[in-house]
Amino acid sequence: MTDQASTPAPDPGDAAAQDTGAIDLRAWAAGHEGLPDQREVPDACAPRQVERRRGFRSWAMRGAADAGSHQGPHGEAEHTHHWLRVMCLTGVDYFSSLGYQPAIAAIAAGFISPIATLVLVALTLFGALPVYRRVASESFRGEGSIAMLERLLPWWAGKLFVLVLLGFAGTAFIITITLSAADAAAHAVENPLMPAALHGANLPITLLLIALLGGVFLRGFKEAIGIAVVLVAVYLVLNAVVIVDSFLLIAAQPELIGDWSTALLHQGGGSPFGVLIVALFVFPQLALGLSGFETGVTVIPQIRGGGMVDGKPVRRIAGAKNLLTTAAITMSVFLITSSFVTTLLIPQREFQAGGAANGRALAYLAHEHLGSVFGTAYDLSTIAILWFAGASAMAGLLNIVPRYLPRYGMAPAWARAIRPLVLVFTTIAFLVTFVFGASVDAQNGAYATGVLALISSAAVAVTLSCRRKRQWKRLAFFSLVALILLYTLVVNVVQRPDGIRIALLFVLGILVVSLASRVRRSFEIRATSVTFDEAALGFLREAEDFGEIHLVANEPGARDALEYTVKAKEERRDSNIPGRASIIFLEVEKTDSSDFEEDLLVRGIIRHGFRVLEVASGNVPNTIAIVLLQIRNLTGVVPHVYFEWTEGNPVSNMVRFLVSGEGEVAPVTREVLRETEPDVRRRPMVHVS
Repeated sequence: MTDQASTPAPDPGDAAAQDTGAIDLRAWAAGHEGLPDQREVPDACAPRQVERRRGFRSWAMRGAADAGSHQGPHGEAEHTHHWLRVMCLTGVDYFSSLGYQPAIAAIAAGFISPIATLVLVALTLFGALPVYRRVASESFRGEGSIAMLERLLPWWAGKLFVLVLLGFAGTAFIITITLSAADAAAHAVENPLMPAALHGANLPITLLLIALLGGVFLRGFKEAIGIAVVLVAVYLVLNAVVIVDSFLLIAAQPELIGDWSTALLHQGGGSPFGVLIVALFVFPQLALGLSGFETGVTVIPQIRGGGMVDGKPVRRIAGAKNLLTTAAITMSVFLITSSFVTTLLIPQREFQAGGAANGRALAYLAHEHLGSVFGTAYDLSTIAILWFAGASAMAGLLNIVPRYLPRYGMAPAWARAIRPLVLVFTTIAFLVTFVFGASVDAQNGAYATGVLALISSAAVAVTLSCRRKRQWKRLAFFSLVALILLYTLVVNVVQRPDGIRIALLFVLGILVVSLASRVRRSFEIRATSVTFDEAALGFLREAEDFGEIHLVANEPGARDALEYTVKAKEERRDSNIPGRASIIFLEVEKTDSSDFEEDLLVRGIIRHGFRVLEVASGNVPNTIAIVLLQIRNLTGVVPHVYFEWTEGNPVSNMVRFLVSGEGEVAPVTREVLRETEPDVRRRPMVHVS
């Protein structure tokens, strides 16, 4: 058998010849590059040759092959760390919400804020924490709860559900960027040392912080666990100082507790039961305090550990569970104590829009009781961790989008690259900031909706997992947790409908762009690799020796001798296949048609004396096209393929193709070949009778 057809080597400056060593499928299918399989692959440990590339496209697409292991805090780690250090990556998301959570709680619940926070903490420790400990056990590669649902819900239902969740995830991450930047700006402009000209300049400062964030990622955001450790440690220490000092002030003025108790009962209608009812009703608005759990399971690859048991890294999973538990307990303590001291020590009017404590309750106490020097140090620490929380959210987006959308065929090819996505997400963050006027209060509804949707979906995924494994006691427990979380989501939506409107805009945007992209990419080749087993290669060698390769596309039926005998006679008669030429049947075994990218294995089978090439795929015409091109590349012989016309209305057949991967097989196969191979002389020949 001959080697791949001799063709000119790709220009080093061509975008397809990515310096990462990525294979351009269009190029190799057309025979312009080495095949990504069944060829000699260089040692993966050898240093890659980096070539200088020119132009915006070259700069923007660099790193497209590394999708899913992005540059940033949540990427695949070259060096793993102890779980306590990795917890700080979660902490920049989770703990930074202390910058705005107490003020948001005070606005939502007033004097009942500490009680509502207690309800939130109970849901954190006895609901969200057990759910995500289970997620850590079953999704330990950093894919989060969305990957669990993708595995549990196959075919299009699973894909569409994942797209909806990606919309909510996009809401949570984008609003994390804009909300964190807005709160950082609030801490900056309210600092007494800030020039008077910048007071009230929240919007331009927020936009500047977002632009800086985008610039850092365009340049290349490196592993930053050391920075995260320092930021989290300093921030928690400063918060602890403010809270301890506040408790000392309250202890010195016990009448504050009496005044608060009176106001508490008055707001609850005069009875403890009324207080509890109000707390249960308003606590969903405090859901920002749950924001760190999804981040907690995306950082699992960073945790040191091994000890594989049944294919699971048990030590790493144990470290992830320790991380989640420690972070949840730490945050719970800070949530309760910060809510209590800010409610007792800060006048309610200061929490309102324009008030000195709006979006910065603990900073208000730091300046009020510990002086401007300490207050400024607290502001700087808060600004730094809030900005870094935005970086972590951007990294989360760059991890999720390339992992799912291109693989579904629901994003353009450039969505695999970091830099174009950074530009898109930065632009969206600018628009959101303009729409909300850089207001923390105006954005927390959308943020809470996104966070609660993700956590609720995680609870549903865990519940389905328990059902599949017939773990009935756990099923009952997680079903209850899922119902509580779904109730929390519904109440939040009812109380803050603006949040669901924003989230649904993200969901709608994801769905429209994804489905349009899927339709537009329908005629692309989809295989990420094509491999022939030894029997299949033997068939090709025999045909190659003859100088011609004739394949008959067959939709498998009974697979008995009569089926193949009749099919062979009809195709020879109707398509004028030369009598001297031997034929090979090509069959596609249908799998999940919602999958877009696939690794194909072509098996050679002797069935009733007939040679059959069999391949499993969710898409028939695109798979036939790529197999033909691979045969051409492997043998140097341009193959012929023979089809029968498909019965039925062409429009309905096209819809069948888009949904189920079947339909008008012959015309679509020919179109995929035409799109992929422009040279008619090298294009496999399609015959229809």
